[in-house]
Amino acid sequence: MSSMIVPVIDVQNDNFKELWPALVLAIKTSSFIALDTELSGLGSRKDLLAQCIEERYKAICSAARTRSILSLGIACFKKLPDKAPHTYLVQVYNLTLLCMQEYVIEPQSVQFLVQHGFDFNKQYAQGIPYHKGNDKGGDLQSQSMRALFLEVIQARKPLVLHNGLIDLVFLYQCFYAWLPDRLGTFTADLSEIFSAGIFDTKHAAEFEVRFMASYLEYAYKKCKRENFKSVEAGGPGPHLSLEFCNYTERLCTYIDFRQCTEGGGERETGEEGPPAICMRFSAYGWCPNGSQCTLSHNTDLIIEQDEKSKDHKRRRKNKRKFKAAQEESRAPNEPDRVEHESSPPNKHLCVEDDKMQKDRGSVKETASADVVDSMKDALLAEEVERKDMSDEQMVEEAQGSNGTENKCEPQVILGNGTGDQNDVAIPQGEKEGSKGKEKQKMAEGGTHRAGFDAFMTGYIFAYVTTLKAGAETDPSSGACLPDCLNKVYLSGKSVPLQIVKSSFSKSSKAHTLKMESVWGKI
Repeated sequence: MSSMIVPVIDVQNDNFKELWPALVLAIKTSSFIALDTELSGLGSRKDLLAQCIEERYKAICSAARTRSILSLGIACFKKLPDKAPHTYLVQVYNLTLLCMQEYVIEPQSVQFLVQHGFDFNKQYAQGIPYHKGNDKGGDLQSQSMRALFLEVIQARKPLVLHNGLIDLVFLYQCFYAWLPDRLGTFTADLSEIFSAGIFDTKHAAEFEVRFMASYLEYAYKKCKRENFKSVEAGGPGPHLSLEFCNYTERLCTYIDFRQCTEGGGERETGEEGPPAICMRFSAYGWCPNGSQCTLSHNTDLIIEQDEKSKDHKRRRKNKRKFKAAQEESRAPNEPDRVEHESSPPNKHLCVEDDKMQKDRGSVKETASADVVDSMKDALLAEEVERKDMSDEQMVEEAQGSNGTENKCEPQVILGNGTGDQNDVAIPQGEKEGSKGKEKQKMAEGGTHRAGFDAFMTGYIFAYVTTLKAGAETDPSSGACLPDCLNKVYLSGKSVPLQIVKSSFSKSSKAHTLKMESVWGKI
């Protein structure tokens, strides 16, 4: 089993200017850019899942105007034409930010972020300052977050997010302009701001490759697993390859090295074999008991179970067809069931409508885009996948979760020095025994760190592009996944949000003035 070392560069106010040239160069030369955010809160969860999408948008706008982005992850993937097909050079940055205006920070968010390693002392001492809303004098002439976001826009590269509606609203409010009041105006603005297209990997995981679950860590590890199988098989089929920069000794002091085992992670075993899997975590990537849960939250084991379940269902396909003939007496209005004895409960495709979900007795999604992968804010960071939890349940989860950031100590890399997936890492003394198992258990739920989450998001997109597109397709064209282009996942909905400018919606005045100042007439 080989390992991949992912270097995540920590960017703070004290090294922002030093790293600015490299960061801008990575953005300009990339084939696509993946982003992820950590937020100070989201407000009313009920409003974030309103049936009316316009009302849902207003609720997210209210949150973005009163809360802030605490950290921003940027992962730049550059396709290397002189290497094997589907080989990318990857650069990952984790920016710690500090909003200079008053903002709300929710207690549940603080708890969640602290439990997952977020350093609020560092944020207030070294966070990169920014202000929300419209531009002020000199904003775009200095090395600022607003100027950096403008570099992302001017690069005209595809933007990749996971369950990204909330990310898009917060990014617009914090680094671009005051949010428009109507959703149609917002989507019209976005269609011009990101002219190369917006891609949502949660939508791709559910509709393009049909994974049994689509929360960020599951989709990422599923893609890694399938890619590793393709490499091991040695066939002519396409597979994804990654390379990383050779950083100087000084830059290495800013880097958080993450070890990622190819083809799956550590396996939990005991005297009686693998432990039982937590079905709620298996389905949605969260569990109200957090690290206190006695069942396994190991995503690799969950994926293995899903694959066995899928194979079992395939063998039973003919039996199911025969059984269906015996159900003709069933009430005509009762919807078809899609789960089977061999599949985990509460797992279903997004194409099911609300009535089918109720009939299944499953817990509905309560988080709307990361409303994230876990909704983006502390709670969010996994709320996006949550289904029909009450406010009391959410608070209980935030108080009961003791997960921790999955930090890796620096690794010794053996190989060609490029950091590609053929390199082998030697861990610096993994603890054994009960303490080691406890440490592993707490890390199972994912990292919840904006930089690494952005990398996982970009990896999913790169893999699905590799799987679906031809060898000559360039992701920077924005047309590499036409069925996913400008479609943003909507929790609890069977159709995505289309990022288009319709004949009924005009661009906002603030956006028009800003684009004219940057590009001239648009």
